[in-house]
Amino acid sequence: MKLANLLKLSGATITLFAAAPLLAEDVAAPTTETAAAVSSTAAASGPAMWKVADDDTTIYLFGTVHILPKEVQWLDVTITDALAKSDVIVTELPMGPEAEAQLAQVTMAKGQLPQGTKLRSLLNKEQLATYEGAFASLGLPPQVADQLDGFKPWFAGLNLTMLPLMMNGYDLNSGVEKVLISKAGNKERGALETAEFQLGIFDNLPQDSQIAFLMEAATGIGEAKDMLDRMVAAWVKGDAERLAAIMNEGMDDPAVMDALLHSRNANWAEWIATRMDKPGTVFIAVGAGHLAGEKSVQDYLAAKGIASTRVK
Repeated sequence: MKLANLLKLSGATITLFAAAPLLAEDVAAPTTETAAAVSSTAAASGPAMWKVADDDTTIYLFGTVHILPKEVQWLDVTITDALAKSDVIVTELPMGPEAEAQLAQVTMAKGQLPQGTKLRSLLNKEQLATYEGAFASLGLPPQVADQLDGFKPWFAGLNLTMLPLMMNGYDLNSGVEKVLISKAGNKERGALETAEFQLGIFDNLPQDSQIAFLMEAATGIGEAKDMLDRMVAAWVKGDAERLAAIMNEGMDDPAVMDALLHSRNANWAEWIATRMDKPGTVFIAVGAGHLAGEKSVQDYLAAKGIASTRVK
């Protein structure tokens, strides 16, 4: 699983990172360059949103980014009106303080290695040098890597993916879902997946694959910010075609695409099709990568004869 693939899915699994950043306290104060670069490309249209509807049911589909610079402005009247009209807000995972505390607990438990096993003992000499060199390249002392020594390679890889983003102005608390939940008040909440399912995408990988992912995170530190900057710039302008093009750059692993994106899109389309049988209005907020490109949620809905209309 390549770091580039993970980021190109527009944070499809970054929901988990809210529970994973063990090293957050060691991150230096963020810069404002990222926010300025992204905000300067924003257009009046804002992020894209679609809806599916019949006589008594409306479901809004809003593509999100799970981590953003604080200064990026994206919330507009069309989005807030759709949310206000909705009876329920549905996200990828359960949201709110209680759900996030449970997610953190499950993530930490699943992410730990068996007692007596150390992460660095799983790496060969070259891999160890690459891993420790990644922390040095961020200006962090060796002791920071020590904090991850009791955790599995995938968990360390998530943290190492997050570090350069958080050190360059990206903030988990500015993620779109968290903002929407804060605006939703006491509305009913729903979720399309469980923490166990999303964690299983990583935790069920063979150890060699987990180490390969960790190495991609370690060697891709210099790429992560630029790639996410480009994705956010396309997202904030509502440019779904550009977002899809960025996602498809170098995407040469069909198995990864299916596991992280396509199979989940198909599952969510089935959920939506079933929900259309019940009256009411639903606001669905999921990673923007799920609503762009081929085999998007909208494509799977179309295959079921359900049309999606872009509303912004």
